[in-house]
Amino acid sequence: MLEQKEYVQAETFFLNYLDEYPDNLEVRECLGDLYGYQERWDKAIEYYRYLVEQKPKVANYHYKYGGVLGMKALQNKLAAIGLIDDIEDHFVSAAKLDKTHIDARWALVKFYVELPGILGGTKAKAHAYADELLALSAVDGYLAKGFIYKSSKDYKDAEENLRSAVKIGGSVTCYKELVALYLEEEKYQSALALLQEAYEKHSYNNFLYEIGKISAEQELQISDGELCLEKYIKNYHYSDSYPLEWAYLRLAQLARYKNKKDTALSYIDKSLAIRADFSLAKKERIKILKL
Repeated sequence: MLEQKEYVQAETFFLNYLDEYPDNLEVRECLGDLYGYQERWDKAIEYYRYLVEQKPKVANYHYKYGGVLGMKALQNKLAAIGLIDDIEDHFVSAAKLDKTHIDARWALVKFYVELPGILGGTKAKAHAYADELLALSAVDGYLAKGFIYKSSKDYKDAEENLRSAVKIGGSVTCYKELVALYLEEEKYQSALALLQEAYEKHSYNNFLYEIGKISAEQELQISDGELCLEKYIKNYHYSDSYPLEWAYLRLAQLARYKNKKDTALSYIDKSLAIRADFSLAKKERIKILKL
């Protein structure tokens, strides 16, 4: 039920089960997960707090509790300051209790990087946990180091670490992080080359759209962008990240750059046929009509 996002049915099942077996911690954890998926942070906090109180030596309970406290802090800025110490304490407890807990160390890296210095943010502690990640998993360590350096605008060291992650791990995530760095640096040609490499390795459809998007936004490698967008549409699955109306919008932009008015209009009309209130497509249509 959780996997199918049937949250109402799952909640009813778990609560009924808990009435019959109130000491079942696994069911309480499932309820915490369920409320977390629904972003019902207070309810998730209630269940994870109980787990931590009952089993204070279980690292994953501390990790999940710290996580939902963090999400509540992001949602409620007034409550955030009062939650910071608890968030840190539970993530640190998870890392201490389980020397191999990768997610807890990632949480601490992000916590110390994103928290303002006046509230306890520190790159030194972030690097310390990134070093621990490096010892546990080279890919995670390099990704964490890249994340820290990128946050400091130290692009040279960020690229070095992210390229190491791509070389060692080569996962979709590794490629995404390095592409994001190149885009932040406005190294669009590097981003395009890397996306092509990533698609050849993984056949991940979203990479095709991202190539087309950069082509359309930067007027680069227009023909390659068109081919990639056409392939994205052909291979499209509802689980892909970018709706078809966006792909048709990008194709319309690329056709406009080539002064192909009729082609551009056909694409933009397909975009608007899918989503009639698509404001960017409406604006693009006005530009096309001026050709």
